[in-house]
Amino acid sequence: MELDNINNILEKYFNAETTIAEEKALKEYFVNGAVKPEHEKYVPIFAHLTKAKEEKFTKQIPLKKKKTNTKWFSVAAVAMLLFGLYLGNNYLQQKRIEKEQAAYAYQETKKALNLLAQNFNKGKEKMAYLEEFEQTKQKIYNDN
Repeated sequence: MELDNINNILEKYFNAETTIAEEKALKEYFVNGAVKPEHEKYVPIFAHLTKAKEEKFTKQIPLKKKKTNTKWFSVAAVAMLLFGLYLGNNYLQQKRIEKEQAAYAYQETKKALNLLAQNFNKGKEKMAYLEEFEQTKQKIYNDN
């Protein structure tokens, strides 16, 4: 291979722009061919890639199943779910009762304030009579 061609392909290789054919040509150059001195620093990369492609994992991986008692986990999960539903239901009922009590207290307070307002209005009417009485009394005393 020509030196310029190798340099161009190497530049493309490190920019991840090479084709499969160009990568094969680089591997053949660095593994099988006579490498130029300026390219010696790239030999370990391509030699490693070639060796890594041939490596295979041959050990057996023992897969042991742990025997767990899933029945108890299921029972515990169901029990927790039911307990949570029970507590949640009680909480919702308590909140509903509190809202009803608050609404009842509001209605009773509203009735009491209406009754108070009516009594104040009656007192205000009596005050109007009292004011008229005062005016009449002043006329009588002023005429004497």
